[in-house]
Order: sequence, then C-alpha cells, then structure tokens
Amino acid sequence: MKFLDNPPRFLFFTGKGGVGKTSIACASAIALARAGKKVLLVSTDPASNVGQVFGLTIGGTVTAVPAVTGLSALEIDPQQAADAYRERIVGPVRGLLPDAEIASITEQLSGSCTTEIASFNEFTALLTDTDGVTDGFDHVLFDTAPTGHTIRLLQLPGSWTEFLDDGKGDASCLGPLAGLDKQRSIYADAVTALADPDRTRLVLVTRAGRSPIAEIARTHTELADIGLTHQYVVVNGLLPAPDGRDALETAIHHREQALLDSLPGDLWTLPIDEVELKPTNMVGIDALNSLFTSTTAAEDQPPGSGPAGLDVSDAPLSRLVDELAADDHSLIMCMGKGGVGKTTIAAAIAVALAERGHQVHLTTTDPAAHLTETLDGNIDNLEVSRIDPAEATEQYRARVLKSKGAALDEQGRANLAEDLKSPCTEEVAVFQAFSRVIHESRRKFVVVDTAPTGHTLLLLDATGSYHREIARQMGENTNFTTPLMRLQNPDETKVVLVTPAETTPRLEAAGLQADLERAGIHPWAWVVNNSLAAAAPSSPLLRRRAGAEATELATITAEHTQRYAVVPILAEEPVGVAALRALAHGSRDDITAE
Repeated sequence: MKFLDNPPRFLFFTGKGGVGKTSIACASAIALARAGKKVLLVSTDPASNVGQVFGLTIGGTVTAVPAVTGLSALEIDPQQAADAYRERIVGPVRGLLPDAEIASITEQLSGSCTTEIASFNEFTALLTDTDGVTDGFDHVLFDTAPTGHTIRLLQLPGSWTEFLDDGKGDASCLGPLAGLDKQRSIYADAVTALADPDRTRLVLVTRAGRSPIAEIARTHTELADIGLTHQYVVVNGLLPAPDGRDALETAIHHREQALLDSLPGDLWTLPIDEVELKPTNMVGIDALNSLFTSTTAAEDQPPGSGPAGLDVSDAPLSRLVDELAADDHSLIMCMGKGGVGKTTIAAAIAVALAERGHQVHLTTTDPAAHLTETLDGNIDNLEVSRIDPAEATEQYRARVLKSKGAALDEQGRANLAEDLKSPCTEEVAVFQAFSRVIHESRRKFVVVDTAPTGHTLLLLDATGSYHREIARQMGENTNFTTPLMRLQNPDETKVVLVTPAETTPRLEAAGLQADLERAGIHPWAWVVNNSLAAAAPSSPLLRRRAGAEATELATITAEHTQRYAVVPILAEEPVGVAALRALAHGSRDDITAE
C-alpha cells in the first residue's frame, strides 16, 4: 500500500460513514505493528467499532491488543466528550439564567459541530504530546479526522464569546467555540502538526460510488486550501475482476471501474491504493490480516440469506407506496446520510404515486440534476423541481452578511463569514427553500429528497427563525401552522429513513432518528437500500456478502422500526421511468436484468 510507505508519525483516516475507515485504520495499525513498530490506534468515530473489530473492550484508556505485539488502542467517545464539553459551558450558568435560555444554549451545543470540536479537544493533546499519552509510540493512527471547517474555526483569532454574546452569530456551529480562547495556543500547535508532512499524512478513504468520491474530492480541496496537502487516497471494497457468470457482479464491477476512470478534480494526481471487497465483515485479527491481500474464491452460500423470520424478498417498496397512496396528499421526506440512495428512493416513490393517478411534486437538492433530465417532465401528474443548495446558501449568506454584518468591524465580519460556512448554514438555507413548497402538501403529494437534521429544526425553533418568530408576530390567540409544526404532524408528514444494511450507516440512521424525535418528528418507515440479500446474486463472493447483512437487518426490524422495505442492489443505475417503476414494484427480474 502506497499510503503505508515510509509513513510519518501521525496518520489520519477520513471519509464518509460506511466506506470502511475503521477497517482500513485497524488493518494499517496491524501492518505497522507487524513491522516492529509501536502503534497507538485512536478512534473518534461516533459509531466506533474498534473494540468489536479486535474482540475486546477498549474505551477511554490506552489498551494493549494482546493478539498483536506493539499495538494499543484508545477510543474517544464523541458523545461523552460532547456531554462533558457542553456541561463545562452550561454548568456555570445553570440556575442563573431562565430555563428557556438554558434550553436554547444547550440546543446550540447539541449539533454535530459540538461533537466534532469536543473530539478535537480530546485528541489535541495526542497531537501535541501535552499529557504524555503518546510517549513511546512510533505511530499514532486516527480513525476519523477533523473537517477543514473545524480547523479554520480554530485558526481564527478574536473573542468568540463576545461575538456570540453580542448576537452577531446566526444559526450555526459557533456556539461550541464559546470560551475557547485559553486553548488557542494548544490548538495552533495541533494545526501546525496536521499541516506538517513530516509528521502527518491524511488518508482519504472512499468506496467506488459517486457520493463518497464527491465527499473525498471536497475534503481534499478543503484541507489542501488550508495547507494540509500531504494526502493519499484509498478506494475500499472494490469488486475484483468477475468471471462473467453473474450479471449483477459484472455490472457492478464495470460501474465501479468507470467511476475510477473519471475521478473528479485533481484526485487522480494523488497516490491511490485499491482494496478489494472481501467476502466477510472485517472483524477479528485474521480478517484484518487479509484486507490488503487479493480476494480468493469465497465459499458458497444460499442467496437471499437473511435473519430468521425475515423474508427480504417479501418487503418491496411498493408495500410502503400502497400505504402512502391510501391518502390523496402528504409530505414525504426521504432522509439519511449522503450516498445511501435517498434521491433514488424519493424518485421511485414519486413515480409510483404519480402512476397511480395522484398529483405529485418531487423536489431534490441533488447537485447532479439527473432526475430532471431523466424524467424530462413527461410523466403525467408529476412535477419535478430542484433546489440548488449552493445557490440557496449563497443567497442566505448574503442576506445575513448584509443585515448582521453591516455594523461589524473587519474582524467581526470575518468571524461572521466563517460562521456562515458551517454545515448548519446550508441546512437552514435549504430548509427555507423547502418551506416554500411544503405548503403544497395540503392538496397533493410532495416528495422531498434530503432534509435538515433534527438539530437544525430545533435550532431554527430555538432562535425564533420560524416557529417562535411567527408565534410572536401572529399573537397568542391566532391559529397558525409553521413548517416545523407540519413536520411534527404524522397525519401530514411521513419521514422515510434510508440506509444500507451496514453497521455504520445503520447507526447513523438510528442517530438521525433520535435527533428527529427530539424535535418531535417521528420517522414513519425505514428503507434498507442496495441489499445484496434481496438481489439474490449467484457469485460466491456476493452470496457471502449477502449473508453478512443478516445481523443488520435483524437489528433494524427489532430495534428501530416495524415498517420497512428492503430494496435490492441494482445491476445498473436506476435511471429512467422504467427503472424507477421496477424499483418501486420490487420485481427482482425487472431490477436485475441487464
């Protein structure tokens, strides 16, 4: 592996959830330890399963891995770190401020940005050796790296506390930075270490899919722009060259190779390693030892293997559509992490409802406007629109800078401008655009692809952007309905969570469900997308992978939802009305045919 040639002391592994960062990091740690190095593996992944991978309990203290001489591991619990971080800020004012004010502050500190900054706070000491934890280790490997946005925030000078207290910030992730001035010199040393190629190497991990590749392209540019240029790419889970007997396997292989042949931006100029898909999950030392070797023939396994009592072939998307179609209008929001297939599922639902005679408006924030091009506006009863997140966000930033930035000095405007680069800003801007079409769901079906998180919805509510502001304007005795109230009403809104049957995306979907429920929004159904078990492959390798889905499918149906659909992985991209119709219908023959 190129990224393991003459490695520096620190290696950071980053990429979208579910691409295999933990597996790559663990296998790398073993390889370095086998080479006689003393290695510390640190995980800051919210869905960390490092302990499960090694078959032992790790936690927040450095723990030796008995099966691998020279290897130790440490798990930083992001939620625990965020809770402690939040309490350090909220604790001193609890009892001094009204409960409503405390609730507002707490909510501003409940987003992903707080978790990331709290985690960065934890491993800063590891980068700067301030507490001696890394003494004696030749290499320290981090499973999950901070984003460029977080690093930029930590680089900015000025008093964040004063900036926030004066009301200059907006709905964003600046809240977590209140009171951090004492840490600035330590953060500066950590950022310097990250940017030093003699000390740090960044490994961008991806799968051969459009969304995860787009994510590492964005990360590459974002980090390179702030001086973190020593980057490598690892493409994980690639199908090995097929023998041609399984049409599904052959089609997926060709699709992956086409994506690799057209890498965006200047990713192709970076050193690239390819890691083949393995027949089993990467759990245990033996499995990890095989990760960087070529795949051998897999043992055969019956197709469609799933958990006892769950027939994956009897959970088509059409079953959910039948329930939705019982009404003549509704707001249907397809939510989930990037790369899980929200756009495809939303389009399939919209097409199925339209072909049943219902009036449907499908709107999406997919930057690649392939839905409009594919549907071409020629389907009866179906209107398609696209909200451009970049355009909506730029307009929102301009409005805020013009209004709140007018009275600020140069440093204040710089702080505000960085504030408005947060992920929360895009969610707020897109939600404002969505709110203009939400009201249509009172008389037709509105199917929305991509939606704000529960944290953003609560943040909007807490800051008065929607619910409180409208309540104040309308008066106590006036009836009104805000977008948030409409989302909270199960008779008006159906939230569909989309995930593959893999551990990390499933945990992220469960976290999103909990986040939404805090906002009073209860998901209606789950869609398990790209299921090998439902596709019934004939290749031994894919059959083994299908069997590995059993545990995740059982967990989803037992712990998260009783209403679900299982959608097979496709031989070809689901482009066009016929493909989307087949996807919703759930016909295995239609879906997997070449």
